[in-house]
Amino acid sequence: MLSLALAGKPNAGKSTFYTAATMAEVQMANYPFTTIDANRGVTHVRTTCPCTDREESCDSENCHDGKRYVPVELLDVAGLVPGAHEGRGLGNQFLDELTNADAILNVVDASGGTGPEGEPVEVGTHDPLDDIDFVEEEMDLWLAGIVNRNWESVERQSRSPGFDMEEALTDLLTGFGATEYEVMATLREIDYPEDPIQWTDEDRERLARDLRARTKPIVVVANKIDVAPAENVERLLSLDKPVIPATAQGELALRRGADAGALDYDPGDESFDVVGDLPAEQADLLSELRETMAEYGGTGIQRSLDYAVYDLLEHITAYPVQDASKWTDGTGTMLPDAFLLPDGSTPPDLAYAVHSDIGDGYLHAVNARTSREVGEDYELEEGDVIKIVSTAK
Repeated sequence: MLSLALAGKPNAGKSTFYTAATMAEVQMANYPFTTIDANRGVTHVRTTCPCTDREESCDSENCHDGKRYVPVELLDVAGLVPGAHEGRGLGNQFLDELTNADAILNVVDASGGTGPEGEPVEVGTHDPLDDIDFVEEEMDLWLAGIVNRNWESVERQSRSPGFDMEEALTDLLTGFGATEYEVMATLREIDYPEDPIQWTDEDRERLARDLRARTKPIVVVANKIDVAPAENVERLLSLDKPVIPATAQGELALRRGADAGALDYDPGDESFDVVGDLPAEQADLLSELRETMAEYGGTGIQRSLDYAVYDLLEHITAYPVQDASKWTDGTGTMLPDAFLLPDGSTPPDLAYAVHSDIGDGYLHAVNARTSREVGEDYELEEGDVIKIVSTAK
């Protein structure tokens, strides 16, 4: 399962985002380091279910009127403060928790109501742009520190016959959560001395920064837009990097209202309907939230998750079935499973995602939309429904 991590300063709204996205209760308070131990939960990305192309809805509990929700892991860790890579605050714990995350959502307080150390300040008195590169810089320097601390072992290896620089660096950096391919791809794009003894601090830092950018891409979540000065939001959205405007508090209110039966709302909808009786005060707050959602196209929480998976990580959703005409599994359940795969994946990749035995026994595949057999090198597309024929059952 893909893993997304929430990062940012204390009090920026990470735990509220986590609660809204997972509906798991966590401790939330208006002071730094409310979160000490990492919270791990399951949230979902949203896509269009293939059942919308048929006359009947599918049987998946993760499909709501053609809105298909695919599970991913969400990690909420301790807030980050300046100098975290040197161990300040809960920095080492925070950064270690990010090792296995596939992408980072940097939650920033767009209202300017959170100071440099995560302390509450008057709205508009802190510049949220100061927090944009903050997480990225701490992660880069943290990884550079790991490389520096372990460099002596690389130098020792270089004295042995048959030393291979790429192999040594791959052994070192896969512990950070990078794959062998990612390490090799990074090394091919930078110039570096063949002798590790000749490497400088700048060489190692450049390697760390390039590898972090490849393995831990970041999307900025401009949180608290419902209370942020308009100029703050405008400046954030004008940056030359992905920034998603969001209100985690608004999303949490909508999900709780929907669970209580008072609202008709699915995560990622651009608006909502009131279907139950509400106190006047809550009705007024929801009216304000509706205006915010109309301006920004929703609360931004679902959009942030979707952007991280489908855009940053470049994944697609594929649906394996056993019956190519009915789009069902062996029990007659229509479109029961959805898998997130990297763009460019093939039917054998989907087979292995289902089960290693299915992959090992792969024979061929049928595109259930066209009822035609597809080759092993066919690149799957978003929403493909694929019948996998394998010797394994």
